[in-house]
Amino acid sequence: MAKRDFYDVLGISKGTGADEIKKAYRKKAKELHPDRNSDNPQAEAQFKEVNEAYDVLKDPEKKAAYDRFGHAAFEGGMGGGGGGPRGGAYQGGDFASAFSDVFDDLFGDIMGGQRGRGGQRATRGSDLRYNMRVSLGDAYQGKQRTISVPTAVQCEVCHGSGSEGGAEPQTCPTCAGMGKVRAQQGFFTVERTCPTCAGAGQIVKNPCSACGGAGRVQKERSLSVNIPAGVETGTRIRLAGEGEAGLRGGPAGDLYIFIEVEEHPLFQREGHHLHCRVPVSVTTAALGGDIEVPTIEGGRSRVKVPAGSQSGKQMRLRGKGMPMLRGGGAGDMYIELAVETPVNLSSRQKDLLREFDKLSEDNNPESSSFFSKVKTFWDGMKG
Repeated sequence: MAKRDFYDVLGISKGTGADEIKKAYRKKAKELHPDRNSDNPQAEAQFKEVNEAYDVLKDPEKKAAYDRFGHAAFEGGMGGGGGGPRGGAYQGGDFASAFSDVFDDLFGDIMGGQRGRGGQRATRGSDLRYNMRVSLGDAYQGKQRTISVPTAVQCEVCHGSGSEGGAEPQTCPTCAGMGKVRAQQGFFTVERTCPTCAGAGQIVKNPCSACGGAGRVQKERSLSVNIPAGVETGTRIRLAGEGEAGLRGGPAGDLYIFIEVEEHPLFQREGHHLHCRVPVSVTTAALGGDIEVPTIEGGRSRVKVPAGSQSGKQMRLRGKGMPMLRGGGAGDMYIELAVETPVNLSSRQKDLLREFDKLSEDNNPESSSFFSKVKTFWDGMKG
């Protein structure tokens, strides 16, 4: 049976570019893979045909020979002037090479491969997290803090190379610098981390005695951190390059500082606003008057209490709350009155309160309204 035209096999035209050829091959390979077509006895043959076509058309020299001579370019009877490769295009090694392209597409992300890039001598260091507790006052004003962070830093003896005397590592002979090795198992190419270099792609023949070849050592570092005004619990501050040093001279990771703002004995925070509960005497609440309240920066503000104020009444001090993290002003401070009932009364005070109570039948509107509703409720129950 005559071989089909390779362009027809992949469903493309003769002038198709390399990227489109690869896309067409991947599509066909996924479509005709035997594992996806167990009910089609022709799937394996068609799958091999697709790989044979792609193995020729992906190679510029093979493609040029095929475009000129067709299938004859790869047959033993072809003259020496063709310059094309001899033997059938679909050989065991060629199939593995062709299938590895679609294998990369299907499984590369899962296996974490870095095909085509080669092994990486240097590895980026890990990011670090530091939890910092700050007072509400520091969150209001902002502050410079010095912290100690245990981390991995670049080895000063080998300057991060991992080799004794700072010598350059050598290419791993097992994986030729790829960091991974492949093994053919049937239709699949299985890729594993190189056992010799552990995926680094290079080996250190004479490891540094100070760091054991890692290029970094454990050490505690002191860092100065600027806490901006307006931070709140959950705010994250990133210090680029202040994480762990990379392996064998690789770039350092980042340090992330997570802020937790402590509770304050006087103020409760709600976003950019502050709340302060202030006790007032019965006399001040009834007659009205001025009171002094604290503010978060340590100052004082005078607040006028209206006559007849009840517990829970709120008054606002504009701009006395927390500053906004990225500018734009500040929140407000809300004063909540708590009318305080006097305790440990003297006999004279008790007598005066009893006398006051007799004279106050019409001075308690909330009580009058409540008990009127209670009477209506009880009458309704009787009916």
